[in-house]
Amino acid sequence: MLTQEQLKEILHYCPETGIFTRKIKTSHKKVGQVFGCKGRAGYLSSSIDGKVYRNHRLVFLYMTGSFPLEQVDHINQVKHDNRWENLRDVTAGENLKNQSMQRRNTSGCTGVRWDEARQKWNAQISADGKMKCLGRFDCIDDAIKVRRAAEIKYGYHENHGLTV
Repeated sequence: MLTQEQLKEILHYCPETGIFTRKIKTSHKKVGQVFGCKGRAGYLSSSIDGKVYRNHRLVFLYMTGSFPLEQVDHINQVKHDNRWENLRDVTAGENLKNQSMQRRNTSGCTGVRWDEARQKWNAQISADGKMKCLGRFDCIDDAIKVRRAAEIKYGYHENHGLTV
């Protein structure tokens, strides 16, 4: 298991930029070279001693001496922004409360969709592990208003549903 001491021997982390750089030269890598590459999911990943780590998890080890207990939330929803102020250790449920809007969303508001069968706007939210129906509305603005109020009530992050 990688330790904070080992990590700090091979890498330097700048909390203001969120960037790791190499402290040790290898056969094909230079000292000062940025450490990590962006994967298909958009997160920066790195290999240390043959094991792949997500850089945002390495930040926690570097800064606190231990890996995060659960998940790392990128507060501004930018998956490669690993500045210390942008990261928080959260439960899976808390992380879901700071999701960006899904690409296939057509209403412009997370949790609001057009119900073709009823010809109404449906508002819903996930809370306490269950999907809760917030109502059906003739006007999209009413559905959005109810959804936003529910986000506050159930402790959703202010960035939830924003597009990045």
